[in-house]
Amino acid sequence: MALELKIPAVGESITEVEIGQWLKKEGDLVGADEPLVELVTDKATLELPSPAQGRLAKILIPSGQAKVGDVVALLEEGAVASVAAPAAPPVQPPAPSPGVAVAEAKVMPSAERLAAQTGIQAASLQGTGPGGRVLKEDVQRAAPPPAPQPSPPAPMTARGERRDDVVPMTPLRRRIAERLLSAKQNTAMLTTFNEADMGAVMELRKEFGEAFQKKYGVKLGFMSFFVKAVTQALQEIPQLNAEIRGTDIVYHRYYDIGIAVGGGEGLVVPVIRNTEQLSMAQIEAIIADYGERVRSKKIKPEELMGGTFTITNGGIYGSLNSTPIINPPQVGILGMHAIVERPVAKNGAVVIRPMMNLALSYDHRIVDGREAVTFLKRVKELIENPVRLALEV
Repeated sequence: MALELKIPAVGESITEVEIGQWLKKEGDLVGADEPLVELVTDKATLELPSPAQGRLAKILIPSGQAKVGDVVALLEEGAVASVAAPAAPPVQPPAPSPGVAVAEAKVMPSAERLAAQTGIQAASLQGTGPGGRVLKEDVQRAAPPPAPQPSPPAPMTARGERRDDVVPMTPLRRRIAERLLSAKQNTAMLTTFNEADMGAVMELRKEFGEAFQKKYGVKLGFMSFFVKAVTQALQEIPQLNAEIRGTDIVYHRYYDIGIAVGGGEGLVVPVIRNTEQLSMAQIEAIIADYGERVRSKKIKPEELMGGTFTITNGGIYGSLNSTPIINPPQVGILGMHAIVERPVAKNGAVVIRPMMNLALSYDHRIVDGREAVTFLKRVKELIENPVRLALEV
């Protein structure tokens, strides 16, 4: 009996997907829950698994657009691999007749292989081995010298070659473009800057990183410090944990922090829920899981929805400074950047410290400059003295 493979509901308000790469071809045997095809939405790339064990009988929509509920393939349920026919028994060479002596081989196997490669009749050579056997060295001496190889021609430089590659935007890239343009057009976005001395956090990671990983099974990264610092700062400056709905301002009393992750096809922002209730180990475990599933295209659409604030780290790509764009309907986003050793004034002296530039973009419609600057300064204080994160002071 043929099973219909349908496009499932993949998230709120998503009614259409693009058929990506088929991971199996017609006639292939598949196991239950084995990925069959990639589905590209405007939020992420997902894999559609097989509902049962069987054979992929027919692909109905090999590529292009498909709606939720469309049948994209037929699966022959219960098909199993056919049993291979037993191999024919090896043919045994006929036994020699009684009284007939078996001639001793005169060509060694290595010599025979080389002779076949060079086109030499090895049996006609005078062997120098024991009993007159033809050795590999005998064949090498008889082989003609290799013909000289002509020098490869110098590569020709194309002159006047002008070419354009036209590639359609994926739904994910189109959606990113729409949201970024909307954010620029529909928010009163400003950016304020500060810098943080990362020395204390780096010392903590150096001192406790190995014990942390041994106990919790995840590395102690920089991001968990920033998630905790941002959460504490949002509790003190609630205007940045809000959104505009019509003529109302909605202040969120929970903290769902989005973490921007590069997924190959574009930036996606999975959300860590209720960060005020999570330990740093829990935050690091969630971040590691999200990163792996974004790369393997197994992130769920609902995990990309509903954040109240976003953190993006351009520093992993080497960025020293930027003005991150708000992720609507949020009103704030924090940009982290590369850590660079540079001279700074400290206690009346110039010292070299590992410094990170910080950037906070905010929607000036509901966040005033005083609140934005206070928020970013609070994040700086918590990062430079991370003991405050544990004491919440």
